[in-house]
Amino acid sequence: MIMVARPYWKGQIRLALVSIPVEIYSATRSGATIAFNQIHEPSGKRIKYEKIVPGIGPIDLDDIVKGFEYAKGEYVLLDEKEIEGVKLESKKTLELTQFVDAHDIDMIYFEKPYYVVPADDLAEEAFIVLREALRRSRKVGLGQLAMRGREYVVSIKACGRGMVMETLRYADEVNKAARYFHEIGDGEPDDELLDLATTLIDKKTGKFHASDFHDRYVDALKELIEHKKKGKTLNIDSDDEGGADPRGNNVVDLMAALKKSIGPASKAKATAKKPAGKVAAKSDAKSAGKTSAKKRA
Repeated sequence: MIMVARPYWKGQIRLALVSIPVEIYSATRSGATIAFNQIHEPSGKRIKYEKIVPGIGPIDLDDIVKGFEYAKGEYVLLDEKEIEGVKLESKKTLELTQFVDAHDIDMIYFEKPYYVVPADDLAEEAFIVLREALRRSRKVGLGQLAMRGREYVVSIKACGRGMVMETLRYADEVNKAARYFHEIGDGEPDDELLDLATTLIDKKTGKFHASDFHDRYVDALKELIEHKKKGKTLNIDSDDEGGADPRGNNVVDLMAALKKSIGPASKAKATAKKPAGKVAAKSDAKSAGKTSAKKRA
């Protein structure tokens, strides 16, 4: 039997007058990480932190409440019951208010995925109808949902036998790309360089399998820890190579690098891709230039 975690959220999806009881589960989990503690080196003991009020000292955790600072040193105090008491329909109901094509939403707005399943057998029929309607129309539904202290914009789309809900970032949470891209030139790349780069991409194109990738940094840290446990030392090679500028000061022949990357067989294909019209046009231009030069002579 597959053990399923407790639902992250329970409520209903509403489409016009139709309400579908659902449960939402996190679709992702944290990967393998190496957690470090802060250690007092002379004693080898772990450093701990205490909740301290200036002028009072350590305090009882039960005496802690949440406060909003509305002026310097002035707070509005709120307890958990008051916060939970905030009335918001989206705490229990996800109303689908709009439908859009999936490609209309820029990928940068997507934040975290969740699996959506019917809450019980009675909800299954309506759930399947909505799922297949989304699949047939190739649309995603949009709405707002309150979870864990905030309200999210979310999208709903068909996924296998179920549906996937993804939380979206609000517009003011995304930095405008123009602030970072405005200094990049808008010139057109060289056609031959572009052909070589495209050939290289074609050569390395394949199906995505998430299992093909793993965290090599975590693996390297585990190896380092095992060596240290055994009292061994590691020679840490510097990647700087004498403090070289990481941006690279060496002048690289881009054409040569691309040709070397794709190999001799693929290089011939890239050359063959060039339109015959362009070659003929260049030859005609050279011939015309020579004829003009003879006339001037």
